[in-house]
Amino acid sequence: MENGDNPRGFNKYVCSSVLAATTVSAIFGYVVGVMTGAVIFIKEDLQINDLQIQFLVGMLHLCMLPGCMVAGRTSDYIGRRYTIILAFITFLLGSILMGYGPSYSILMIGNCIVGIGAGFALVVAPVYSTEISPLSSRGFFTSLPELSMNIGVLLAFVSNYFFEKMTLRLGWRMMVVIPAVPSLCLIILMLKLVESPRWLIMQGRVGEARKVLLLVSNTKEEAEQRLREIKAVVGIDEDCTKDIVQVAMKTRSGKGALIELFCEPSPSVRRILIAAIGVHLFSRIGGSGGILLYSPRVFERTGIAEKSKLMLATVGMGISNVVFAFISIFLSDRFGRRILLLISACGVVVSLLGLGFCLTIVEHSKEKLLWVTSLTVFFTYIFLGFVCIGIGPVTWVYSSEILPLRFRAQGLGVCVVVNRITNVAVVTSFISIYKMITMGGIFFMLTGINVSALWFYYSFLPETKGRSLEDMETIFGRNSK
Repeated sequence: MENGDNPRGFNKYVCSSVLAATTVSAIFGYVVGVMTGAVIFIKEDLQINDLQIQFLVGMLHLCMLPGCMVAGRTSDYIGRRYTIILAFITFLLGSILMGYGPSYSILMIGNCIVGIGAGFALVVAPVYSTEISPLSSRGFFTSLPELSMNIGVLLAFVSNYFFEKMTLRLGWRMMVVIPAVPSLCLIILMLKLVESPRWLIMQGRVGEARKVLLLVSNTKEEAEQRLREIKAVVGIDEDCTKDIVQVAMKTRSGKGALIELFCEPSPSVRRILIAAIGVHLFSRIGGSGGILLYSPRVFERTGIAEKSKLMLATVGMGISNVVFAFISIFLSDRFGRRILLLISACGVVVSLLGLGFCLTIVEHSKEKLLWVTSLTVFFTYIFLGFVCIGIGPVTWVYSSEILPLRFRAQGLGVCVVVNRITNVAVVTSFISIYKMITMGGIFFMLTGINVSALWFYYSFLPETKGRSLEDMETIFGRNSK
């Protein structure tokens, strides 16, 4: 398939490949989102306390760390496609074990296995999407994992709402076992999709890479240009057209990439590393994970007491996420990554201020105020909407495209480790912090953190829209002087 006459056309092969690969992100979104409602019923069924609930949800994110740590090296060694398949396998096994879940300990083991799969998913889905996407629509395709994740979250909220009507013992088990079905289907489907052309060239398999590039580029000329640029970065002679060429084992396996990245970086690579880690740090420390997970408690604090209404309110959150994430995939290539981050951060600051004032009023009022309840739900939706239109998807687009090829998979793995450690800290401390400084106080605290994020985006991040992946060191080199 070659789109020879349409240099900026919509490449259907890339779209189908990315959609299949990013289903792993949808499953990740589901397993995170489903816990929002499931923990309410798990707590009641297994008779566990708030500390155990915090530990349960925290372990899901904590166990992503080993997955993140080895996903980059694994994808450099066995390829992006097989690493995605490995993520599906862990989701399959973990979900079945959680669905069985006769006790808290068995539930925790399944939860940890799912977490490891999620760690693989977070690293490899954006890398694969970035590396097969054509330049003209890279922002669109690299935003799809985030959209896919938000669709997974929405499906989790919908399943919570419907399975809540089942018996206590069966309902939450149905919620957590669902990911096993798509995981099994996608293991089979991924075997039929192409490998990343950049990974193939890193292995010296130039002939195979050229065939893939002809499929995932809009013109033959674009495919040849991409091939030349990637070969130059890897260090293969431009005139080489052999099916297999010798490439240094260090490049093939990714050996030594992290040592070079942290111990011997050039000024431009150092700035890239700061930017990539920074966007991940602020995307999590800004509080979206805690607000998403504990939103039923926030709504309950304002007077929404019935479980069915709480579940319905979270469905509205999921719809808001998907709508804004869908809008975002069309904006990244049109307006640029940096401007979306700035707009998103401004909206997040305003909505968090609104939540802080609303919850402070609730805590100082002796009667239920309907208008405060409505505003709290509204500001929560707006907060998550602004996250999904910028900070959420652009974090993954930006970090996966700025890292040089030789560092990309393992460098993104480091970024995701930072992402997950920060998220674990947020979700495991959210309840404890709001009990110490009040619910309104925690939202004011998050407002200050997001003001810092706004300053970071404005001061440290150059625009990358419309630039090739192989040109990123040049862009950051100019900004490091």
